[in-house]
Amino acid sequence: MLEGVTIEQLRTLRAVAEAGSFSAAARKLGRVQAAVSQAIDRLEAQLGLRLFDRSGRVPRLTRHGEAIVAAAARVGGAIEGLDELVTSLKRGEETSLSIVVDVFFPTASLVSFACDFARANPRVELVLFTDVLSAVTAHVRDKRSTWGIAIEDADLEGLDHRAIASVRLVPVAGKSHPLSKLGREDRPIEATTLADHVQIVLGEHHAAESSKDSKDSKDSKDEGVFSPKTWRVFDLATKQALLEGGLGFGHMPEHLVRASLREGSLVELHLAAWGDAPPARSLLMVSRPGARMGPVAQWAQERLTHLCRRAVSGKK
Repeated sequence: MLEGVTIEQLRTLRAVAEAGSFSAAARKLGRVQAAVSQAIDRLEAQLGLRLFDRSGRVPRLTRHGEAIVAAAARVGGAIEGLDELVTSLKRGEETSLSIVVDVFFPTASLVSFACDFARANPRVELVLFTDVLSAVTAHVRDKRSTWGIAIEDADLEGLDHRAIASVRLVPVAGKSHPLSKLGREDRPIEATTLADHVQIVLGEHHAAESSKDSKDSKDSKDEGVFSPKTWRVFDLATKQALLEGGLGFGHMPEHLVRASLREGSLVELHLAAWGDAPPARSLLMVSRPGARMGPVAQWAQERLTHLCRRAVSGKK
């Protein structure tokens, strides 16, 4: 039934319906009225349906005609979308973007990025992963993500990388934890004291993805683990909840615990090992050598970098 129906016929049908007459549609399309009338006659014959009632001075859509015009509008929208897709592909633009970020990346910045992405790239699919340490770089290395943002302690072998922000790590404990009293007194806490308490550390889901065993169960560096009593978790939300519950001490990205420190549910600890300068870890933009970055990927890198720097700096 639909064999031989052309896109041009459907466009002509819509033009007549919108203009209100064959003559007005002809002027709109830049064609002679006879050609428009013949196109509609041919379409009616192909469909086996009467689309217009021609009994009056002005043709009026029949009930069938109204339904076909609505369907033609949907087809027209799909054709316009296809045309835009072809144009964007010719310009080298992407139809989808997959990226992965470390859990250290500010969550609020991810939300802001997603909102900006939806507005700037409404026809591009976004696939967003979060993971831990070397699982992030494995994602990029295995081509599951176009690029990623990893912490410097991840396995970076075979990847290009550049620093985009520095994240300050804050030693903290819940307000009910015994170490918090020392934290409130601003007394440096010695490693021997820390060794008596559980330290909550961030680990990887699959230690095999880490190039070194020493990287799969530490807050960031070997010297960052001060207690032989460790609990391992695999996301920062769980870690923060355990810390606020008074179940141990550990390091957290400063941008994630600002509110908790301000409200008092967490207390910053002053560790003798760090002196006046708690550790900081770099967040790195990582990609495969020679990987081609289309305009959407480049825009996303710039936007995420800006939002990340603003979040870790504490600026509004």
